[in-house]
Amino acid sequence: MNFFKMILITLFLLLVHNTFSQENKATKASFVGTVSAMEYVPSIASRFELPPAYINKKEVKDSRYSKLSKQIIITGKDKQTEDDYFVRNPHPLTQKINGKTPSIVFDAYSSNITPTDPALAIGPNHVFVVFNTGFIIYDKDGNDLTGQIAPNPTIFPNGGCCDLTASYDQAADRWVLSLLNSGGGAQVAVSDGPDPINDGWFTYTISAIADYQKLSVWSDGYYMTDQGGSHKVYAMERDKMLVGDPTAQVIGFNPPGIVTSGFHGLQVLNVTDANMPAPGGATLIYMQDDAWAGVNEDHIKLWTMDMDWANAANSTISAAQEIITTPFISVFDNGGWVNIPQPSGGSSLDALQATIMNQSQFRKFSTHNSALFNFVVDTDASGGKLAGVRWMELRQAADNQPWSLYQEGTFTSPDGKHAWNASLIMDIQGNIGMGYTACSGPTSTEVVRVSSYYTGRFAADPLGTMTIAEELIAAGDANIPSTRYGDYSKIDIDPADDKTFWFIDEYMSSGRSGVVGAFKIAPNFNNDVGAINIDAPASGILTNQETVTITIFNYGQLDASNFDVSYQIDGGTLVTETFTGTIASNESAQYTFTALGDFSTEGNTYSVVISTALNSDEDTDNDSVTQEVTHLIHNDVGVTAIVAPESGDSMGMETITVSIQNFGGLEQSNFDVSYTLQGAAPVVEQVAGPIAPGATLEYSFATQGDFSAIQGHNLSATTQLSSDSNATNDAVSVVIINSDCTSETNTNPQPVGPGSGTVTNSIINLTADAIINSLTVTININHTWTDDLDIFLISPDGTRVELSTDNGGSADDYIDTVFDDTATLSITEGTPPFTGTFRPEGSLSDFIGMSTLGDWTLEITDDAGSDGGTLNSWSLRACTTTSVGVFENLVDASDLLVKTLDSNIFEVSLTTEEYQDNLLFQVYNIYGQELVHNVIKKQNNTYLYPLDMSYATPGIYIIRLGNANMGKVKRILVK
Repeated sequence: MNFFKMILITLFLLLVHNTFSQENKATKASFVGTVSAMEYVPSIASRFELPPAYINKKEVKDSRYSKLSKQIIITGKDKQTEDDYFVRNPHPLTQKINGKTPSIVFDAYSSNITPTDPALAIGPNHVFVVFNTGFIIYDKDGNDLTGQIAPNPTIFPNGGCCDLTASYDQAADRWVLSLLNSGGGAQVAVSDGPDPINDGWFTYTISAIADYQKLSVWSDGYYMTDQGGSHKVYAMERDKMLVGDPTAQVIGFNPPGIVTSGFHGLQVLNVTDANMPAPGGATLIYMQDDAWAGVNEDHIKLWTMDMDWANAANSTISAAQEIITTPFISVFDNGGWVNIPQPSGGSSLDALQATIMNQSQFRKFSTHNSALFNFVVDTDASGGKLAGVRWMELRQAADNQPWSLYQEGTFTSPDGKHAWNASLIMDIQGNIGMGYTACSGPTSTEVVRVSSYYTGRFAADPLGTMTIAEELIAAGDANIPSTRYGDYSKIDIDPADDKTFWFIDEYMSSGRSGVVGAFKIAPNFNNDVGAINIDAPASGILTNQETVTITIFNYGQLDASNFDVSYQIDGGTLVTETFTGTIASNESAQYTFTALGDFSTEGNTYSVVISTALNSDEDTDNDSVTQEVTHLIHNDVGVTAIVAPESGDSMGMETITVSIQNFGGLEQSNFDVSYTLQGAAPVVEQVAGPIAPGATLEYSFATQGDFSAIQGHNLSATTQLSSDSNATNDAVSVVIINSDCTSETNTNPQPVGPGSGTVTNSIINLTADAIINSLTVTININHTWTDDLDIFLISPDGTRVELSTDNGGSADDYIDTVFDDTATLSITEGTPPFTGTFRPEGSLSDFIGMSTLGDWTLEITDDAGSDGGTLNSWSLRACTTTSVGVFENLVDASDLLVKTLDSNIFEVSLTTEEYQDNLLFQVYNIYGQELVHNVIKKQNNTYLYPLDMSYATPGIYIIRLGNANMGKVKRILVK
């Protein structure tokens, strides 16, 4: 064994030792040092010709960018099959309280940097706006005081590139900024006074910190998290940094027991106001999704850090505390970071998954301490996706006491919009304001570009509910021109009143820009009440004698009592009565009218106006609301899903099971349901029931269906309730695919290595011409030191998929090693002889949609000397559909051009002198079903076809242009 391998073994053993020593228990600091340098920088006002911010178009290649393909997500591991709990079970007061129009909105910067990383901080007199490569300072009327300025050397003299952040340390009356250094490390600047323009800066260089840094203010330190560094959280000696002491210490910690999805989006709690907690107990927070390897249940992990600045090495970080949450789905697109489709064909945006969003906040109250944070979730558990914001409040009884979950909820934007990139904070009264991004979702009825909004809740509102209706801050005027967006937003509280929220977000306003909006939730007036919700009657089977109950809210600062309330149905008689109770400020109460309402017409939707009339009301805009109440159709059932069978291989006679829902208001029994398979005569059977209003049941037909043909089988199911008043929801149709799976094996042994760089190629020739649905590979190799081997599978058209590269260290052999995209364990997590089923390092799905026909090559490269071995055998298992003739009579397709336009629109063209007659253009899905069949003429020496796939299911499709004698074929990807 050579010297190099001996070194590798030593390093490997050290790594194993260190890994097993990182148990989930309190640990001491993993890094202790001081700031690398400190330099005093004169005030902005004292200098001339400050450099303008760099705003040229550029994509910042930070850690978030580099982690796009490295998510540790296990397909199918997440146990959640229902949509988000809070979305399925909204509180009646969700978004029922009218919000206030923002008091000020202005575009804060303009930059073509991708992404712009907007943030801000609010001081007594200034709004300090930062973006990725610059900053600009405003007064609170939105007046620009500085113009867009580069952070270096204006405040940061030692260069720096991006991820500029801003905070205001209220207790010290100082500004705190951070900037990532282009060559590694970061700089932190602390002002020497409260005026960011006329006061100077103590600027510190901290070489240990890596990328995506987020700074938080705490009583005994400034804390910073990073992504990808050797230490994940740092404490900096705040007391010394405030006075410019160059001996300020820096302490790094590795949180024990942490699990990530490949990106460390952690946050340390930031003190919202000037009321600092006792030293110690700085809290680090991260979310843990059960879709990730190593996480068994959705939860929040948190750690607390205790500093000993007198003896820094004794500083500790606690063991991880786990707080179990309501299940959530934080994984989008199997961990890929191109997630949220923009309307009208815009590029999909990064949802910023696996990240506690900027900024987690801490606030002390007389009875408890609160912590707020949020992250994005996919609220749709099916194949679709709808981004929402999971937000949480933790509480502790006093400083340095255990944390517990006080409330959690999931916010979704009205009209089916995506909502994400949020930031939330509490005001002095305990009201929560949350700013966020939204854009059109899959069911939205209006086109909404990426825009900025806010919502919130009052302190006394029902737990887990954002009661304030969505309020627009600013609407974007175009789609974001790339997939990267954000990477964060930020909300802050105004120290002048401790009630006004300031939020900054990225959007398009004649180019990429940041927009600032200020709003308040706390009362503006002494006397102000309004009606916010109809609690009864709810939609259902109704009568002409229904009790009407409403909820009233006191928006004012004074108690309210003895005022009129009213309701009016479809513009009819106005019913007015007096509320004689008392409602405290920021609280709600119910009122039930003595006069009953008539809602007796079946199928009618009633428009009901409810209102209040307080004699001294100072804001009448929020007095009334209009809601709809529907007298449901009595008889209405329908099939909502075909549960079984599912697509597979070797199918035959199969049981068909459907899910049926009662959409009507009456219980139903003994009604017919039918299925139709491949256009044959319907099979009709009777459902005994009963099925209650709103309930669902599953029914399995006694007569089985024949799915034995290797093809897609069109299956539809329909309810046949004789008195059904609504036929639009009766039926569901699906395509069930029966695939043909065959295996071929090469048992011809071939040497592997031992010479460095030796390549072994072994071929399996497949003679069938069929379209691949799925593919697995099995290998048997005897070889010492498997870390020497790079193993790839190559298709007949040259597509290469990485199976395993440099895995297994000094151990031996691949024995009955199966590579399958659906495996739970990655090959990188296995150990030799790798017996079992593993996910390859690449993706075998790259071969989906290809023909099986031709030579398939297993390529093995021995990239080191000394050790050798033998490829004993390998096999290829391909699941396919019946050949559809797409690949018959092929000729060179290099001149068949496919141009991808917006919104899954493609332009297919063939310029040729060889053919003059009309050609047939066809599109097939991977199951061999023809979707498009069109004859096109040659014009100006070119065959041209505009292919619109905007309504097609995302996936791989095959296009063919030709005639009976020849065909040119290409694959396309519909996103």
